Amino acid sequence: MDKFLIVGLGNPGDEYAMTRHNTGFMVLDAFAKASNAVFSDRRYGYVAETSLKGRKVVLLKPTTFMNLSGNAVRYWLNKENIDQHRLMVVSDDVALPLGQFRLKASGSGGGHNGLGHIQQLIGQDYPRLRMGIGNDYPQGGQIDWVLGKYSDEQLKALQPSIDLAVDIIRSFVLAGIDITMNQYNRLGKRTATLPEND
Repeated sequence: MDKFLIVGLGNPGDEYAMTRHNTGFMVLDAFAKASNAVFSDRRYGYVAETSLKGRKVVLLKPTTFMNLSGNAVRYWLNKENIDQHRLMVVSDDVALPLGQFRLKASGSGGGHNGLGHIQQLIGQDYPRLRMGIGNDYPQGGQIDWVLGKYSDEQLKALQPSIDLAVDIIRSFVLAGIDITMNQYNRLGKRTATLPEND
């Protein structure tokens, strides 16, 4: 049976829930809900399993904290004997506006601590889905921004991209990275529209 590992990056704990840095967790929660999959607390992360047309899909939300995400990714790739080309990592990205996303077959960590640690342990050659969180912060304010919580309006604006991310994961498992990039990256250039203040 073909097996895939889908990883959403974030930090464990209630204090990090709904923060921008946990956007990867939010995407995996949405995918699990759509698949009726339930996470359980396993080694290095919360893990759920589902299947798509005979393909096994392992979902992983690392509990290592962001800066050590590679430990969880490497462990579950090895445990499940999954080729890293069948790995997809979902992360937040300050370089993209809120609501935009970009799917790539490989590449550098781009300054993201979670992707950087994964790169240290397994290299750059794996697909990743980067979810835009914007960068509306003053110089030196990036940490406060990424660890800040989304407002209700921002969550509402982000939701269509999360829904598309669920579709992207399905397409990646069923059709592969190249077809999925061709189909979805053009949709990822839309910027979320926030409601006007009265």
